[in-house]
Amino acid sequence: MHIAEGFLPWQHAAAWTAAAAPFVAHGIRSLTHAVRADPDAKLLIGASGAFCFVLSALKIPSVTGSCSHPTGAGLGAVLFRPPVMAVLGTITLLFQALLLAHGGLTTLGANAFSMAVVGPWTAYGAYRLVRSATASAGEQTSLGLAVFCAASLGSLATYTTTSVQLALAFPDPASGFLGSFATFAGIFSLTQIPLAVIEGLITVVLVRMLVRVTPDQLRRLGVLRRPAAAAPTASTEATEEKAG
Repeated sequence: MHIAEGFLPWQHAAAWTAAAAPFVAHGIRSLTHAVRADPDAKLLIGASGAFCFVLSALKIPSVTGSCSHPTGAGLGAVLFRPPVMAVLGTITLLFQALLLAHGGLTTLGANAFSMAVVGPWTAYGAYRLVRSATASAGEQTSLGLAVFCAASLGSLATYTTTSVQLALAFPDPASGFLGSFATFAGIFSLTQIPLAVIEGLITVVLVRMLVRVTPDQLRRLGVLRRPAAAAPTASTEATEEKAG
């Protein structure tokens, strides 16, 4: 991901910035609402941003003019929904561009669109789909599978989007966009598929730790299902009748 500073033609850089801007603006409103509705969520929001920053800073150079690494965006998408992750991801990319020379300011919009927009929305869609499909399974099993799919597929979707961005900017002279996309996506897949699997496993471990440490917070966020009310027993009904 992290398309390097100045690597994209200015027209493409401007177009991707314009495409990402509405998602980030909406995300700012969503983040403000989330904090006002649940001030205790600030710590978990910060942790989600830090997780994204650390994982996406693990830079593995690629011959495509970009690099490969985990994204860390799946966690925030599952906990706080994709709009919030659009803000956290963009802030992460901005800090990395300024402090670590990962990516750049001219390519910030393109990188944000792939990692902070497409990745989180794909992750959240996968999470919701798997949660629904495994509703009859145990809570831990359903949650673990959903989180793994969310983090893994969100990471892969980020790199697929980056491949599209690079292919649009640099089409193959002979085969055009499709040939260029096949080249970029093929090179990325060699490193990103195992990285996506590892990211999925790490995210599952982290979520399971949060389940043990702060289950009430996860229930308020809708990540954990609320326990069903226990059915009244015969003795309870008899006691209520006497009291009546």
